[in-house]
Amino acid sequence: MDIQPESVPEAGTGLDRRAELSEFLRTRRARLKPEDVGLPDFGRHRRVPGLRREELAQLAGVSVAYYTRLEQGNGRNVSAEVLDSIARALRLTDAEHAHLTHLAKPKQHKKKPAARTRQVRPALRHLLDSIDGVPAYITGRRSDILAWNRLAAALFGDWAELPEQERNWARLVFLRPEYRDLYVEWDQKASDVVSHLRMDAGCHPDDPRLSALVGELSVKSEEFRRLWATHDVKEKGYGIKRIRHPLVGDLTLNFESFRLPDDGEQMLITYHAEPDSPSAEALHLLASWGTDATRSGTGASTPSGPSE
Repeated sequence: MDIQPESVPEAGTGLDRRAELSEFLRTRRARLKPEDVGLPDFGRHRRVPGLRREELAQLAGVSVAYYTRLEQGNGRNVSAEVLDSIARALRLTDAEHAHLTHLAKPKQHKKKPAARTRQVRPALRHLLDSIDGVPAYITGRRSDILAWNRLAAALFGDWAELPEQERNWARLVFLRPEYRDLYVEWDQKASDVVSHLRMDAGCHPDDPRLSALVGELSVKSEEFRRLWATHDVKEKGYGIKRIRHPLVGDLTLNFESFRLPDDGEQMLITYHAEPDSPSAEALHLLASWGTDATRSGTGASTPSGPSE
């Protein structure tokens, strides 16, 4: 199993921000062709795919030497205007633009009190319990699953039975075979999970728990390692997921994601079916079969572990 050194961070360390910046710019440049950005292609042999550095620098209106330094990971003193120009030249999405900015101009995040590291407010846990007929859960940094309602446990599995550190979407998707069966488009779910982790890494490159998670998954999962190496980032606030449930069969569900106003690292995710559809009936059946054993994930929201 051939693992690239930069793919697996050392235990207890953060991700190398300069290496992340370098690889992100290189992979974004590699996906573009001259005709994609209005440049002539004279059919010359290209040793590597995508635009050359000098072509990208020309499009961004910066010198080749300046762009080369940036792509080598030296983002010191780069201005927001230059980053905007490079983002336009690379045809970056809003999520990719934000990721580039986080890597090149990292912000100093205030450390949260240890008591809030994985805590979900009691009112939010009560809200989860009161949501009837809709699977809902709350995630935090690194895609950790912090709290959930009874129907989410019936749909996705009773996370209360797992050790707290295993309540994590990346671990579930890449290390547990039952989740490969649960998602009809498993490849898309896997890509979404990795892209979200990449966004998280851009915001918190010094998070040792995140780098440890990436390192472990890179060793244990070839699929994760391949997706992580693409450096793709995106945020999906809504969409459709197709679930193949072992008890009620196939469901087509719409999901919505909401960042909490008092803690931007926590998100509330809900799933719902079209009214009077077979999927709505399947959710109704799951709700009627629910038990107190899968009532909610209140235990998952208690503070534990090192400070984030």
